[in-house]
Amino acid sequence: MSENSGTFYIVSAPADPKKIDAVNKLKAKIASRGGDYAEVFAVNLPEFKVGTLDTLVVLSDDLSKLDSNFESIACKLSDNMKSLLNNDVEQWRSNLSVTDKSIDNYLRGFQWNAMKYRTDKSLRELTDLITQEVTSIDTLMKNKMQNYATVKGQLQGLQRKQVGNLSVRSLNDVVKKEHFVLDSEYLTTLLVAVPKQSERDWLNNYESLTQMVVPRSTQKITEDDEYIIYTVTLFKRIVDDYTLKAREFKFIVRDFKWDESQMAKDKKELAEIGASEKGLWSQVLRLCKTNFGEVYASWLHIKVIRACVESVLRYGLPPDFQVMIVKAKPKQDRKVRDLINQLYSNLGGAANSKGSIDEHVEENLQLLLGDKDYSPVVLFPVNAIV
Repeated sequence: MSENSGTFYIVSAPADPKKIDAVNKLKAKIASRGGDYAEVFAVNLPEFKVGTLDTLVVLSDDLSKLDSNFESIACKLSDNMKSLLNNDVEQWRSNLSVTDKSIDNYLRGFQWNAMKYRTDKSLRELTDLITQEVTSIDTLMKNKMQNYATVKGQLQGLQRKQVGNLSVRSLNDVVKKEHFVLDSEYLTTLLVAVPKQSERDWLNNYESLTQMVVPRSTQKITEDDEYIIYTVTLFKRIVDDYTLKAREFKFIVRDFKWDESQMAKDKKELAEIGASEKGLWSQVLRLCKTNFGEVYASWLHIKVIRACVESVLRYGLPPDFQVMIVKAKPKQDRKVRDLINQLYSNLGGAANSKGSIDEHVEENLQLLLGDKDYSPVVLFPVNAIV
């Protein structure tokens, strides 16, 4: 979450006596000139097919799990996007959108998507529909990210061969055909990485490390800050011995054979995998952006359904409550929650109408309920990601 942002909450309170009165009373408590701690936005919802209390009890438990699961999926998509953008926070934030709006604006102006989630369906049917959509997206994105990770891993493996010092990196781009003795039945040319501080030792000793070394056959090919690449020509039969002896002087015989067709193949493979990785990166980033918005919107609809179900279970039938989205101002989260709990303390049966309550009694009540964040009103935090 960005430094200057505040926490969002979904609050659902009984009509008092009308729904608009519930909105106005909450605003007076936390969003008035005398208590400017938050912003309050009324959510206008259609009339849902509520069903029986028994079905709502079961649905309540399912919604709690789905709420947590969908948040996790949305956060994962957000993290994937940030990783694809090399943790560029500004770019990442600009790509996080829901229905072409910033998350902040989407939450402030939330409206039920009646075209997509028709209210002629029951709350259970709506929940199952949203779950199916999010599960499908989650499966798709896991497969896409895995495919991209595989190709990126292949590319990084090839690129590692192009970096590092001359003792480890590919030599395809520094050697030429004329550096080698080719098509000889008995002779071969080795490439040796010689530490720069040991160049004199190489020149004095390369001919005598073993027998059967061609005199004056060494040739300097290239150098970097740490190593110099020299050639040496010798009989094929003593290559293994020569490699061992060279190691005693800290000379590194590179595993290299001149093969133009293989070198061309390696170059082509690097270009093809590089192009494939770039194409997949663009595709996966686009899918992350689109599907993040889809999942986030689906998740908020699940949260709203959950708020409605909990409201019926707490406040009873017929449904007569107002759902609101509250945005606490920076560093006012705790104050906003305390004021909300005060305003609705009578719903918990633990305070008088003024909201005055013995703090120890309230704390013990919350502990007994097993939830230190217990609120007498239906209240859920909303992760705004950024």
